[in-house]
Amino acid sequence: MIVVTGATGNVGAHVVKELADAGAEVRALTRDPEAARFPDGVEAARTEDLPLEGATALFLHAAVVWQGADKLLERAKEAGVRRVVTLSSSSVLEDTDPQDNPIGALHRDLEAQVERTGLEWTHVRPGAFAVNAFQWADQIKAGDVVYGAHAGSHMAPIHEADMGAVAARALLADDLVGKTPELTGPESLTFADQVRIIGEVIGRPLRYEEVPPEVAREKMIGGFMTPEIADSLLRVFEGTVGRPQPISPEVERITGRPARTFAQWVADHAPAFS
Repeated sequence: MIVVTGATGNVGAHVVKELADAGAEVRALTRDPEAARFPDGVEAARTEDLPLEGATALFLHAAVVWQGADKLLERAKEAGVRRVVTLSSSSVLEDTDPQDNPIGALHRDLEAQVERTGLEWTHVRPGAFAVNAFQWADQIKAGDVVYGAHAGSHMAPIHEADMGAVAARALLADDLVGKTPELTGPESLTFADQVRIIGEVIGRPLRYEEVPPEVAREKMIGGFMTPEIADSLLRVFEGTVGRPQPISPEVERITGRPARTFAQWVADHAPAFS
């Protein structure tokens, strides 16, 4: 039995699908099991109940357990879980303690908690999520211009399905135990590139217009983001202006197929921008 936290989320849903397709026994944790839709044979359960009985492996989504990892990991050991696969972040820097950015620090703290259990572990470390482009959806629906900071900032956005495929492999096979695969998409794109590609896929000419960082910051912290995280992200964006990002080969090495392009991601989510 493999337990998947955050099973209806962007990544967790793909982990569930990959495991189910492989014939694994899956228990998918979600806040609302009655409303969730999973592949046939997948057991749905409430996250808050921590139903880990009979589980041998656990997919741990960082966003689900920021405040409760210790309790969950303790229950996992008691239930006989042998392996934990953590969805972490490439913001975690090797050989850096403490981490020098708040995003890396949050994820490294979770990784360390997992390692202290003595269980087998794999920390999947994706870079920029392609789903971050959803932040522009409302602007794109309203017009042909996206406003934001640092138009020339480079990212290598990764499709959530590729993260799910790597995580599922780590849960099912032994070759990634003790590893920290860093994942990227197959191409380095500026924010302006990404907006242009969205336009090409949905059939509208779109452009990205740069605004001062302080203006972008106010919009970022107007939602769920803390000022510390917003400032950290803006520093990252500024630091990658004009600097194409290294492309990791790990998705293809681990899954046996190339990482999906950003254009493929847009095509998979086109209704969100229309």
